[in-house]
Amino acid sequence: MPVYLHHIETLLPPTSYPQEEIAATLKRSVAKGDRRTEKIIHHLYAHSAIERRSSVVRDFLPDTQPGIFYDRATDTFLCPSTGARNALYTEAARTMFPTIAASALAASGFAPEQLTHLITVSCTGFFQPGPDFAILKALGLSADVERYHLGFMGCYAAFPALRMAKAFCEANPEAVVLVVCLELCSLHVQWTAGMDDLLAGSVFADGASAAVVSAHPPHGPALRLDAFSSAIAPAGDSDMAWTIGDVGFQMQLSSYVPEIIQTNVKEALQPILEKVQLTQEQVTHWAVHPGGRAILDRVERGLDLPESALAASRKVLRDCGNMSSATLFFVLKELGSRGIAPQETLLAMAFGPGLTIETALLTAL
Repeated sequence: MPVYLHHIETLLPPTSYPQEEIAATLKRSVAKGDRRTEKIIHHLYAHSAIERRSSVVRDFLPDTQPGIFYDRATDTFLCPSTGARNALYTEAARTMFPTIAASALAASGFAPEQLTHLITVSCTGFFQPGPDFAILKALGLSADVERYHLGFMGCYAAFPALRMAKAFCEANPEAVVLVVCLELCSLHVQWTAGMDDLLAGSVFADGASAAVVSAHPPHGPALRLDAFSSAIAPAGDSDMAWTIGDVGFQMQLSSYVPEIIQTNVKEALQPILEKVQLTQEQVTHWAVHPGGRAILDRVERGLDLPESALAASRKVLRDCGNMSSATLFFVLKELGSRGIAPQETLLAMAFGPGLTIETALLTAL
């Protein structure tokens, strides 16, 4: 039984910062006159292919009150506890989760009473009653809507969420599933000169996205969810990791990650192509998670793709940065805005801790 992705919505916080402004802030707070660190920061940001990133942190705007990260009056950079960061996550997420959920459901054509399953996704904060409960109350959903939360999985988490949604719809043809991803990565910025912290600080950003999935025949443009596959890159488990520290969630992000991806991406692609009996040359569009410029470059080389193949991913990276699990739907929406003809195939891909490589094959309708 075919299952469809009917509609996608995306949402950014109202506050955004130019990449060069973030670099200047880091030079003041971290380098503090050390020329070597200043050069590293300049190189990372100048070559990031990112122009702007959104954040729920307003501390660095003119005329703002002292925040948890920065006191403008004294030009003092602060190092808030994990609890303080999570409190800000909770405040913002309790508004953003229902907002993006309501937008996606309203635009999908399904009524709230038709919703049977709700899947929320996030790895940048925790609270209970959780985001599923906040959406349930705000949208006036029935208490018997099945609710699930995928937490702390990282950038590839939209894939298991979609796989779960597809399984629900295959089990119940009347099911309507709402998938909502929200990540506030900027809350975990680390003011250190460590390379992992500088790398993570140069790409991650805040954003939310949502999609509606069902087996109901679509009345407009949609994507059919054809197949999913997972792979683990050998010897990659120590190069991308994510843990909870006393002063925020701490990312281990080795500079070898793009190289590992390039080495393994072609092999990781084979199982899903075999599932749908396609060759790589028959894939029309590519929705690759823009984990960073180097990752997109290495995927392009590893698969020998033309320069235009990852244009949608590069635009999302340029305008939004890496919003972890929320980013995939931004790329899919960007591809849709560029025009996808009926029956064209789309291969989506993302990477996360492990090093895990998730793929999905979709067909446009």
